Amino acid sequence: MIAVEELSKSFARQILFEKISFRINRGERVGVVGRNGHGKTTLFRIIAGLEEPDEGRVIVPKNYRIGYLEQEPRFEAPTVIEEASRALPGSFPDQLWRVEKVLAGLGFSDEDFSRNPFELSGGYQVRLNLARLLLSDYDLLLLDEPNNYLDITSIRWLEKFLLGWRGELMFITHDRSFMDRVATHILGLHRRKVRKIEGDTEKYYNQLAMEEEVYEKTRINDERKRREMEVFINRFRAKARLANLVQSRLKYLEKMEKRPKLEKIKNMEFSFQEKEFHHKYALSLDNVSFSYTPGRLLIRNFSIHIGARDRVMIIGPNGRGKTTLLKLMAGRLKPQTGEISYPKSVSIGYFEQSYAEEMNNDNTVLEEIALANRELEPWRVRQIAGGLLFEGDEALKPIRVLSGGEKSRVLLGKILATPVNLLLLDEPTNHLDLEACDALLAALNNFEGAVVMVTHNEMFLNALAGRLIVFQNDGISVFEGDYQSFLQKVGWDEEKREQENGRKEDRTVRSEGKTAVSGNISTDKKMTRSERPDDPFKFKLSPREIRKLRSEVIIEKSRTLKPLEERVLKLESQIEELERRINQLTGDIIAASVEGRGQEVVKLSRELDACRKSLDSLYEEYTQVYMEYEEKSEAFELRLKEIDKLSS
Repeated sequence: MIAVEELSKSFARQILFEKISFRINRGERVGVVGRNGHGKTTLFRIIAGLEEPDEGRVIVPKNYRIGYLEQEPRFEAPTVIEEASRALPGSFPDQLWRVEKVLAGLGFSDEDFSRNPFELSGGYQVRLNLARLLLSDYDLLLLDEPNNYLDITSIRWLEKFLLGWRGELMFITHDRSFMDRVATHILGLHRRKVRKIEGDTEKYYNQLAMEEEVYEKTRINDERKRREMEVFINRFRAKARLANLVQSRLKYLEKMEKRPKLEKIKNMEFSFQEKEFHHKYALSLDNVSFSYTPGRLLIRNFSIHIGARDRVMIIGPNGRGKTTLLKLMAGRLKPQTGEISYPKSVSIGYFEQSYAEEMNNDNTVLEEIALANRELEPWRVRQIAGGLLFEGDEALKPIRVLSGGEKSRVLLGKILATPVNLLLLDEPTNHLDLEACDALLAALNNFEGAVVMVTHNEMFLNALAGRLIVFQNDGISVFEGDYQSFLQKVGWDEEKREQENGRKEDRTVRSEGKTAVSGNISTDKKMTRSERPDDPFKFKLSPREIRKLRSEVIIEKSRTLKPLEERVLKLESQIEELERRINQLTGDIIAASVEGRGQEVVKLSRELDACRKSLDSLYEEYTQVYMEYEEKSEAFELRLKEIDKLSS
């Protein structure tokens, strides 16, 4: 367990966070969220001891070891497998199987094991760093974007690995599905403060929105109270017989907390310009083949027809040809054989990470976006730049000073500036935070044209995919269906091999166990997952038992939540009624004051004060009941999801 107390950090005039405190308890897996630039990575570096805070401290127990995933490689061993093995806490030969399993899970082939680490690409060097971290005997892992450079099968393997991690975990990722499946808690950096909740990102953002809504309603109500009191004080300050009422209001005003208006936090906005299209197909590939080296085809005799409204996701391990296929579709590469065709009215919006480097470094952000469509009016260019968080002087920055993530946003801006009806997108979520990913997903869902997209993000796959282009088994195929259907009917070969190896291991262990028992020999054998006493998946349930269990949970959910729902509705009705009465009393007091009915003013004021106190109590009770409802509802949903997993 670690404790963060009163931590503050700023750079120049930007305050990242101030006086934040939280604890990471035993066994917690904490997903860290917050907009880009709000201090997530800085917080990790402070916890890891790589940076100093301006104020506060991080309390770490004695002998508590913290591992931090760094992006810069520092290798010492001559081969990949020896470098990964440096992290092992025990003897190297005895744990070689662990090293091989982790390296294979992260996408290394058997041939890679003997390679020099410095011969690897940048992405695989980061993977090797990650493998070394996962093999170490740390108490807390700090993983900053561990999904970077991983393909979809490696991400799914990493997810399973982290779910079985016995220590504590803090991680940052832009993949909401990954975070929700791995995290037990969400910790958010927001408005320079921190908030930690048990549950997933949806619960966190719902609770955040509700708290800010309650805060804003309270602030508006307080301002109204303040104005009413100031009007009363100014109107009756000179009247001796109302001096006590005036003084009491003055004292109340002095004690009233001044709540500042919440600063508006701008979200990234995506709105594609759509070009009319009246054809059945937006793009056709007929028997297309392509290779970079003679005699070794990367894509062989591939055919597909992309419909005018299709959502086609390209999936598969890295290095198999996904980006190459997208480049062929975009006309950046020419096939060796076959034909790629599209109607004349097709207008393509193509996003590819390396293409961002081809922009003119001397142009400003506005000038570069404007180049995409010279007919676009300057105010519209400004609007697009602002929607991508290039506001004010930020939009006047030259391209050469932008980070890689900012250049990617400019490239997206160029697509947004162009009327299109076919989007070809190569991992557009890189460098986007969760909020921006949500905005992009909504924009793609509303887009009336066709979308072909390379992604490893399962949230996008589950939400958008209607068809899949799958790279697997050194080949390429089209799956007619969504992503969940693909997992159920086809699945990933790596996972099937791992499951088969696991079954073989189980059979071997059971066989060894029987032999040991029959010979009355006590053995210390390695327990498999299915034999561990704390494994929640140890017992297999029949479909009928699963349906019965699900029905019981649904009945319990209804019985638990119904009284809370009724209480919420009753409180809302009471609040509305009280607010109407307060408005009526305020009008009556003003009328009585104007007409000089002093005793009635006193009587009405007392009732008004009582109503306001009752309203404050109702708001507080409403917040508590609503939060209890949300928490219990979320708990039941999690139970139902766990039951659904048993049937898959």
